[in-house]
Amino acid sequence: MSGTRGLGARWRRRRPLRTRLALAASAAVALVAIGVCAAAFVLIDYQMTRQLERNLALTSTETLRGRQDWGPTAGDKLCQYPASACFQIVPADPAKDPPKPYALPVSDATRQVAAGRHEAFYSKQTVAGHPVRMYTSRVSGQDEAVQVALRSDSVDRSVEQAAWALSAVGAAGVLLAAALGYWVSRTGLAPVARLTATAERIAATRDARHRIDLPAGPLAREDEITRLATSFNTMLGELEQSVASQRRLVADASHELRTPLTALRTNAELLARADRLTDAQRDRASAALGRQLREVTTLVNDLIELARDEEPQPLVEQVRPAALLEHMVATAGEHWPEITFTTGIDPAAAGRTVPGVPARLARLLSNLLDNAAKFSPPGGPVEAELALYEGELHLTVRDHGPGIAPEDLPHVFDRFYRAKAARALPGSGLGLAMARQIARAHGADLTAEHAPGGGALFRLRMPLAAP
Repeated sequence: MSGTRGLGARWRRRRPLRTRLALAASAAVALVAIGVCAAAFVLIDYQMTRQLERNLALTSTETLRGRQDWGPTAGDKLCQYPASACFQIVPADPAKDPPKPYALPVSDATRQVAAGRHEAFYSKQTVAGHPVRMYTSRVSGQDEAVQVALRSDSVDRSVEQAAWALSAVGAAGVLLAAALGYWVSRTGLAPVARLTATAERIAATRDARHRIDLPAGPLAREDEITRLATSFNTMLGELEQSVASQRRLVADASHELRTPLTALRTNAELLARADRLTDAQRDRASAALGRQLREVTTLVNDLIELARDEEPQPLVEQVRPAALLEHMVATAGEHWPEITFTTGIDPAAAGRTVPGVPARLARLLSNLLDNAAKFSPPGGPVEAELALYEGELHLTVRDHGPGIAPEDLPHVFDRFYRAKAARALPGSGLGLAMARQIARAHGADLTAEHAPGGGALFRLRMPLAAP
């Protein structure tokens, strides 16, 4: 038995979903159709038989009313050719039977009805080669039973015709259900078929630009299949954007690494011929090699950190942004001695904490402060402020440099993007991109805008609740 079930399960798994859905729908409708037809047949048979039995009871009553005190009667001529009702009277005592044989069958139950020991009953008999329905009841006040019979072949024929008609209707219903099930499965699964074809095309071509065609206009339905197709299109858009970002990152990283690697190779080859160089040339080449190694190391570390989308949860702890800001401003002042850093902390925000990774938040602040110092004129101020506003900590870093050009403002957080004014300055164009990624990983929002009176203003909004 288990082997049969296993074969059935394997057969179902090998069939397409459309076929299985059509078969399931057809089977369900077929069961309903067969059940309705069977119930209709039983109802028709019951009603026609019941009507015949009511006619027998009425005939028996009329017969007894018109034939009082007849005594035992073996049956009339109609019982030989029972085209209509025939009857006979049977006593309880067999000794009182008439000499003429009974035309209708007489059983022990008939004698018991005549004696009053059995209830009246109906039975199926055959008389003169024809099927009849017979009703046996007691003659009131006498130990006799009257038997009345009516031919039932017309009823049986009508019931048989009804059975054939219902079978034909049921078969037509099953065929119609199969056709409708196939049509419903084909129509309902059309978006799934398009989704499958799109997925197979993407797998074959590795091109995520393909999309599933969705129904448009006022007749478009927001059902589960349409939502699935919409979600799949959204996923494809995200995948396409991710692939494009990955390719752009690889291309930009290759471009950014090409120059320092070329310089590294040149200096390394130069140092390989150190016996031909003077001490000053050798020291200069060695210093340049060390500087370029540090730049490449920093660039590679930045790329590794940018490739990470979220912060490691075991390292998350409660961080005081006020204390961290003061520490990072002091560190930036040591790194940029020619810049004046000022710090303003709202007393309401001084003791507040946010969940985060301290080292990563420190890197975020360091990048913002370094970027502001890079674009500030010598001796110019860089202002860092922390305030509590509408349940969020607002940290701002402002410089008084040339500011951000309108055409550069939408791209300041892009990887490797460098404005025209910044291309002559040191850096790889990853600092602000990394700062925004760290902010998003902590549930914060980092934006850039023009500062009133000139310069650039970076605003970091950090929620107090856990991200």
